[in-house]
Amino acid sequence: MSKTVLVVGGGTAGWITAAYLAKVLAPKSADGIRVTLVESRDIGIIGVGEGTFPSIRKVLKRIGVDEADLIRECSATFKQGIRFVDWRYTPGQGKPDHYVHPFDVARAGGGLDLLPYWLLGCAGDVGWDAVSTVQRRVADDDRAPKLISHEDYGAPLNYAYHFDAAKLAALLRKTAIGLGVHHVVDTIDAVHLTPDGAIDSLTARDGGKMTADLYIDCTGFRAQLIGEAMKIPFGSRRSELFTDRAVAIQVPYDRPDAPIPSYTISSGQEAGWTWDIGLDERRGVGYVYSSDHTTDERAEAVLRAYIGPAADGLAARVLKFEPGYRQTQWRKNCVAIGLSAGFIEPLEATGIGFAEIAALNLSNLFPWAGPMETPAKQFNEMMAKRYDHVVDFIKLHYCLSERRDSDFWRDNVAASSMSDSLKERLERWRYRPPLFMDVDLNHDIFTEANWQYVLYGMGYKTDLTAQAGVYRYHDEARAEFAAIQRRGDYALTIMPKHRDLIAQVRQTGFAKQTARHV
Repeated sequence: MSKTVLVVGGGTAGWITAAYLAKVLAPKSADGIRVTLVESRDIGIIGVGEGTFPSIRKVLKRIGVDEADLIRECSATFKQGIRFVDWRYTPGQGKPDHYVHPFDVARAGGGLDLLPYWLLGCAGDVGWDAVSTVQRRVADDDRAPKLISHEDYGAPLNYAYHFDAAKLAALLRKTAIGLGVHHVVDTIDAVHLTPDGAIDSLTARDGGKMTADLYIDCTGFRAQLIGEAMKIPFGSRRSELFTDRAVAIQVPYDRPDAPIPSYTISSGQEAGWTWDIGLDERRGVGYVYSSDHTTDERAEAVLRAYIGPAADGLAARVLKFEPGYRQTQWRKNCVAIGLSAGFIEPLEATGIGFAEIAALNLSNLFPWAGPMETPAKQFNEMMAKRYDHVVDFIKLHYCLSERRDSDFWRDNVAASSMSDSLKERLERWRYRPPLFMDVDLNHDIFTEANWQYVLYGMGYKTDLTAQAGVYRYHDEARAEFAAIQRRGDYALTIMPKHRDLIAQVRQTGFAKQTARHV
């Protein structure tokens, strides 16, 4: 029996949800679902971030987006991770203060776990990010993660994207409509509830009454359905994560052939951090900050100082957000996806990732029959745990800092600003590194490898002295570390410069067969 789904709100979350549901649950037969998306022409796209996580590749491939079209139509470039600058130490102390959180993971021949041997000093005084994978060296040299001969979404190195948010929404719109999503441009003026609190109907300004079996709220921070109409409360996590505003400027390159960084550059500032993202035609630069620790005027001044003379005459845009989420994201016949469900902060680009997993979970738990309360309960539990775990992961970046140059950094290391679960994790890792048992892929976006890169990039010390005798393969570990360096040398000879690959993809696209890997 066919079901009707009404997605309210466009943008990335709305269109990726509509496209995914149409692809997975809407066969050409009479059964399945019929998806309609209604969006207002009067409401623009927030577009706080212009970055993604590698999981986006699976989603885009599943809904049929050609990777070359993504690059051509969305000003997209490759993202191989995040480079963190001035997060650990107060600037000006003369200490090297940068590390990379790469998307690739350590891979040693024979299955040897290299991390304990790095902790025991087998690689010398070199960061874990530099010895565990070739990706940092490739990204540091402004090189791409793949060759033109690699097929769509395939590569020897793991990657995500940087993109223009408005252009990505337009591409997803075109894709979703091609999958059979009915697109309505109209403004929802009213939400009508049944006596038991479910949605009975919506009133559109031009089209009048609209009904569906399931309503999906993708109206952004406004949360028009789940928040304004259904009164589902929003839970703030501001006591742990202090940033609540961002000021952003779009900056042209100083020359057409300027190198494009292959990672997001995140630099610690006095009351937050700046992002610096390279698209093909411009940079997206912004400052995420705490309004409790600085003013909007000071924040814009810090951002302009970071950019330098290139910011002169360019307009800045201020965006406000509250870090947190709704414990209940599926209530009765309404599901919140995207910003209406929650938002942590731009660090680590989890916003789109939450929309991806919500669409996936909804497709698996879709209420074909029976009461909605059963799948809703499971959906809410899964999403709440994911948000909780991401809060801890983001807080990890702040709470390990040795910066004490402002109240922002001093407040972030206070034990009172950390959850009990994060404190427990850090206690575990005093004498062993993060392991697979520390994550649950049903409830985690980030794996143990992600935790390791940030934990040790920030200088955390794990003491393996008591168990050092267990690790008997020091020579083999040294040989593997040396092999990774050789593979890095080789990668730098064959991986193209990032800008060069983007230009070539625009002209020819990628190959349609798998090429040999580095």
